[in-house]
Amino acid sequence: MARPSRICSVQRREAIEAAAAWFDGGEMQADLARRVAIRTESQNAECGPALAQYLTAEIGPAAERLGFRWSVWDNPVDGAPPLLFAERSENPSLPTVLMYGHGDVVAGHDSQWQDGRSPWTLAAAGTRWYGRGTADNKGQHTINLAALGQVLAARGSLGFNAKLLLEMGEEVGSPGLRKVANHRRRCCAPMC
Repeated sequence: MARPSRICSVQRREAIEAAAAWFDGGEMQADLARRVAIRTESQNAECGPALAQYLTAEIGPAAERLGFRWSVWDNPVDGAPPLLFAERSENPSLPTVLMYGHGDVVAGHDSQWQDGRSPWTLAAAGTRWYGRGTADNKGQHTINLAALGQVLAARGSLGFNAKLLLEMGEEVGSPGLRKVANHRRRCCAPMC
């Protein structure tokens, strides 16, 4: 029988190799390109439907594929963008890790992009990728979700409980975030 530390080492290596293959095979670029294409400018009132779409059509389903229960919460501040809360509970005795991110981006300034680029199309130039949200913050939560997926594929579990809070108003001062963070219910239901 293999020792637990040997099993963990093999699973860790498998997860790292799978993550490298995900990146090298173009899957990260495809995931990020799909997310960058959603015009999530929180300071632009016309983008309200896109802010919700990013959560309901993109991030929620991605979290669900990882075994998370999720829901989109109306912001407690009138007129402010929604938030997504997701959780995966493996065992109440395990620690819980909270992941935070935001899917909104600063204004695209479409006409100011050079070399025929658009803020809403992921473009590679050498070792750099251009597009709104690639670094702040769509790239980060794309990587975080993919890493969880690779760990689950290698181990079958995370070994901890996980919660995800993704807001759509960080670029306009995070309205409502404090109220949501103070919400103490342990459910995936909208705030009462």
